Amino acid sequence: MASKVDVVVVGGGPGGYVAAIRAAQLGLKTTLVEREHLGGICLNWGCIPTKALLRSGEVYELMHHVKDFGFAVDNPRFDFEAVIKRSRDVAGQLTRGVGHLLKKNKVEVIDGEGRLAGPGRVAVSLTKGGDDTVEADHVILATGARARQLPGLEADGERVWTYKEAMVPKEIPNSILVVGSGAIGIEFASFYRAMGVDVSVVEVVDRILPVEDAEISAIAHKQFEQRGIKIETGATVKALARTAAGVTATIEGARGTRELAVDRVVMAVGIVGNVEKLGLDDTRVEVERGHIKVDGFGRTGEPGVYAIGDVTGAPWLAHKASHEGVACVERIAGVEGAHPLDTTKIPGCTYSSPQLASVGLTEQEARDAGHEVRVGRFPFVGNGKAIALGEPDGLVKTVFDATSGELLGAHMVGAEVTEMIQGYVIARQLEATEADLMHTVFPHPTLSEMMHESVLDAYGRAIHF
Repeated sequence: MASKVDVVVVGGGPGGYVAAIRAAQLGLKTTLVEREHLGGICLNWGCIPTKALLRSGEVYELMHHVKDFGFAVDNPRFDFEAVIKRSRDVAGQLTRGVGHLLKKNKVEVIDGEGRLAGPGRVAVSLTKGGDDTVEADHVILATGARARQLPGLEADGERVWTYKEAMVPKEIPNSILVVGSGAIGIEFASFYRAMGVDVSVVEVVDRILPVEDAEISAIAHKQFEQRGIKIETGATVKALARTAAGVTATIEGARGTRELAVDRVVMAVGIVGNVEKLGLDDTRVEVERGHIKVDGFGRTGEPGVYAIGDVTGAPWLAHKASHEGVACVERIAGVEGAHPLDTTKIPGCTYSSPQLASVGLTEQEARDAGHEVRVGRFPFVGNGKAIALGEPDGLVKTVFDATSGELLGAHMVGAEVTEMIQGYVIARQLEATEADLMHTVFPHPTLSEMMHESVLDAYGRAIHF
């Protein structure tokens, strides 16, 4: 006999488990179905373990520069197996934490693969064997996404990797080629370069990190090359020949066609939604370019069926998925004031070295949208805390509407900017103007002072540069 609940969530990633917990908080009887790991890709194979790897890379790289701080470390070295183990341990700890939170909120968790089986019904192929069925008035699909594969360049898990293999290699390669320079590709390039690997990056468009502000992207490009990362933009990988020694890539670009031999290749060319095997064929759920179409509250074309997170398309960010889950559930529960997520207020972060962070419109996007803009900039080299940290390279950039003073966008490159961006996110959420930000007192000495100075600079009032 099928169990009956108010809400069933298919997928236990940062969208799904947050939606389930919020639904339970609102008094809705909730079941969550997860086929593999609670926490999804983010906690197990994405956001969290990659940050653990990047932190290890930062520590190792810093060990080579401790003399700048008055210390001596002879012959720095690392245990690569221990580096990988720490990353996996961090992921495991947080996955267990998600399980505890679901139990605490009385969310039933079913281990298995769920699919729609008619109106208000989810059939589950249980991990332990057998089948189950859950009936619910509301079904939320939060099945996430997977690495995109390019025809002829498919990952094999041995010599050509996706992000999963890149996180748990059996041994560190001497050289790698990263195909794609979005956040995922650049983070892996940054980590492996920090560990001493010869790293090359190939990007099909004319600049790296193409979703970022062009000025910020150019600064990052220069700093990556200074760290020894070889970057080729406007180039395409046409073929990958697997050899006994590794991989030979055929690259076509401004320099003509050439071959590059490396130990391993990391494919980082985007992701596609997990829309297969969900029972969508006999429903009014629409799938477009590999993602489920939804409105601002996650509603699909099928009554009672919702979708949130990466399966619904860009931006593919864990925090976007979580907030979509909350918005969706609060709409279901009839919470007064429930509102859809404004994607222009979602911050994006890249945890490479240097870090990048942004929110809102780039300068070019603002101009293209018809805004007359005022742009402020403040370099890290003008900040006392940055110099004291030994991190004088970077920039904080702000874009304002010249007429209204609205903060249209903020873009940063440099140390710890992924922690600083939330200040501008709050400003956009509260619809702060340049006057509000100018009158805000920023603590000294901090990196955040550069945020204030950038605002002042947009209006010709910068003090320290």
